[in-house]
Amino acid sequence: MMNLNAIRHFLLLIILTALSLQVQASSSINNLRIWPAPDHTRLVFDLTGPVEHRVFSLENPKRLVIDISNVRLNTLLEDANLTSTPISRLRSAKRDKTGLRVVLDLAQEINPRSFLLKPNQQYGHRLVVDLVLAEQQPRVNQPVAKSVPVKKTVVQAPRAQRQIVIAIDPGHGGEDPGAIGPMGTREKHVVWGISKELARIIELDPAFKTVLTRTGDYYVGLRQRVNVARKARADLFVSIHADAYRLPQPQGSSVYVLSDRGASSESARWLADSENRADLIGGVEGFLTLGDKDETLVGVLVDLSMIATLSDSLKVGSKVLKNLGQVNRLHKNKVEEAGFLVLKSPDMPSMLIEAGFISNPQEEKRLKDLAYQRKLAQQIANAIKDYFLENPPPNTLLSKEQTAGSSSYIIRRGDTLSDIARRKGVDISELRKINSLSNDIIQVGQSLRIPST
Repeated sequence: MMNLNAIRHFLLLIILTALSLQVQASSSINNLRIWPAPDHTRLVFDLTGPVEHRVFSLENPKRLVIDISNVRLNTLLEDANLTSTPISRLRSAKRDKTGLRVVLDLAQEINPRSFLLKPNQQYGHRLVVDLVLAEQQPRVNQPVAKSVPVKKTVVQAPRAQRQIVIAIDPGHGGEDPGAIGPMGTREKHVVWGISKELARIIELDPAFKTVLTRTGDYYVGLRQRVNVARKARADLFVSIHADAYRLPQPQGSSVYVLSDRGASSESARWLADSENRADLIGGVEGFLTLGDKDETLVGVLVDLSMIATLSDSLKVGSKVLKNLGQVNRLHKNKVEEAGFLVLKSPDMPSMLIEAGFISNPQEEKRLKDLAYQRKLAQQIANAIKDYFLENPPPNTLLSKEQTAGSSSYIIRRGDTLSDIARRKGVDISELRKINSLSNDIIQVGQSLRIPST
């Protein structure tokens, strides 16, 4: 039998071992990834487990402090690339034996926000710290002279002969790679390639201009994507994605617009949101504030706007789906409806395009091919232009051409540009110019603008 001293020694050893385990860090930081964006910079700490943290600011000089408890550092944070970020220097040091303090010296005013993310298919535990750039010029309420009456209902006319604005939304980005194919192709890279090419092709026509919801590899929130488009007063919102499924067999392209159920719930959200109630509806051609309207009229205005938007979304979505069928097989032969958040603007026609199934090995191979991306982009651009040729918004360059007597012609099999110019009695150089053609190559189904004679 063990004597009393031996038992005491054994118990003491157990206690010391337990205390030693308690002071050991329970998680590790294995990497720091930094994603600069135009309006914020995202820091992502890759962790082996959950942690507790706090974030606070210091002045003179401006610094942001990130304290992380019970964590071990397995990487060199100071090696992080700080280019295009508001961070001038990054430092770290141990804190309270098992903690870590990270200090960011700041070159700009920022508003920090932080949160933890649980593991998913691509990443483990993560601590995310967003450095949101503060507004350079904060809004101030301007005094209004008492002699000038203030009207709550405002109608603003846009400049005459404006360009049609197409908002292009490359899905995912930055910390969010989207779906990943069997060969490791990331959805965010595929849709970025298609979106860039789509913007380039559309802007070859001087009657159009584009705005991208993100201009690099960084993440943008879903509602912020819509806000970018609405701020640009876009005539159409096009979100580009690549589909995925747990099995490799599904394939084909799809086009989605907002479902009736999604439209109803979004109308209700708009009515309940105090900011939106004072926001604009009416799209590019003018805006109407809702703040001075009674409940019934506000509901009618939002519902009517949503109904018209859904109708236009279906029309342009059908044209895009038909054109995609010339490049890829279709997953469904009609435009589908869903409640995607990015489709929920009540006054801007919107569609979401699934270019193909990145989870299908054959489609993944095509989707990552630049030439194939260009073909998809060309067909999407053709469909968008065809829609607006038939439905030109007021006060745009296209509506001016139609008023001046110009018309359109859909190219058929066997047509050549010279034959079309001869049949229509127009000069071929003028035909090239009005359609922004650098050569005489045309495609079946493409819509040409015909100048008046």
